Amino acid sequence: MTIKKLLLIKQPEVGKLIREVRGIAGLIQEQFAGFLSITYSTVNRWEKGYAKPSSLAMQKIEGMLEEMGELGQKVSVKYLSN
Repeated sequence: MTIKKLLLIKQPEVGKLIREVRGIAGLIQEQFAGFLSITYSTVNRWEKGYAKPSSLAMQKIEGMLEEMGELGQKVSVKYLSN
């Protein structure tokens, strides 16, 4: 998986991806935002489809997916195949 592929995901799919990654990690929006060094409201806007993450944020999200192993790979494929 590469960051370039993740950056191609459009809204609302990227919001769904973020919500799913956050859910798998067991994080509330505030905790997820802290991990990414952003604000809670930014995560909220992503998940609602009003904004899209920066390339730096997507790199961190990709790292989370890689740390999740097989489950993270399944989530990636799910959203990259759309």
